[in-house]
Amino acid sequence: MKLSVALITLNEEANLSRTLQSVMPLVHDGDSEIIIVDSGSSDRTLEIAHSYSARVFVEPWKGFAAQKNSAMDKGTGDWILQLDADESLEPGLAGEIHALIWGTPPQGPTGDVPQWDALTSGSQANGSPNSVGFWIPRKNYFLGRWIKHGGFYPDPKLRLIRRGAGKFEEYGAHPTIRVDGPTGKLTHALVHCAYPTLQGYIAHMNSYSSAGAQIASGRGHSRFSLINIVLRPGLTFLYNYVFRLGFLDGREGLLLHLYHAGYVSWKYAKAWELARRQPS
Repeated sequence: MKLSVALITLNEEANLSRTLQSVMPLVHDGDSEIIIVDSGSSDRTLEIAHSYSARVFVEPWKGFAAQKNSAMDKGTGDWILQLDADESLEPGLAGEIHALIWGTPPQGPTGDVPQWDALTSGSQANGSPNSVGFWIPRKNYFLGRWIKHGGFYPDPKLRLIRRGAGKFEEYGAHPTIRVDGPTGKLTHALVHCAYPTLQGYIAHMNSYSSAGAQIASGRGHSRFSLINIVLRPGLTFLYNYVFRLGFLDGREGLLLHLYHAGYVSWKYAKAWELARRQPS
């Protein structure tokens, strides 16, 4: 069995070392591979990638789904683990994946067997021998705090699939993998450290709302609508912050859900702006 770890990157020097170091228990023996499709980084991203013996490809940006599919298509493993560059594996998750694919604990560089949480706790993948993919829970960190409420945990992501079993489908900045066949669940989590600062979060939401506007426009949300631009963001905040208990995440939770509601408003306002710029 062989595993391919597939990522896309653009100026990820702040995150990439943490991500690649977390997958080393799965690839250090040389039987597996890391594949990175970069879209023109100008920082140390490519240098870091090469330092972990990754197979690096530089390609023009094609959209989130197409770019991720390009990385997965280059994999030669029996299984593909797709990660974002700001995600890393809990040690227990590395052990759980290793046991799932190879049936044994991962060994260290000297042949020792680390005491991975997934193995010492007795947890194991929940799926059948015919499963073509596995959902992985994700811990989202915002301003250094693990956000446990408001719909941000367990935040399952379908990221581990058999090669050829599925592809990402475009959905703005958050495409999802669709597979043909049964899926299972893993116990341990991905760690998502995307937003250590408000400046970074707002910049991401600005970019994501532009991608989301394209989708909204294509679905007919192109007129100036107070429901979409004012009411929908307010209801989004109320639902996530109050009914889904986002207030339990303290000040960080308040800021996260407040600015996420702003993202919703920006998305529909930008969809209207797109329509205005198109010729009659």
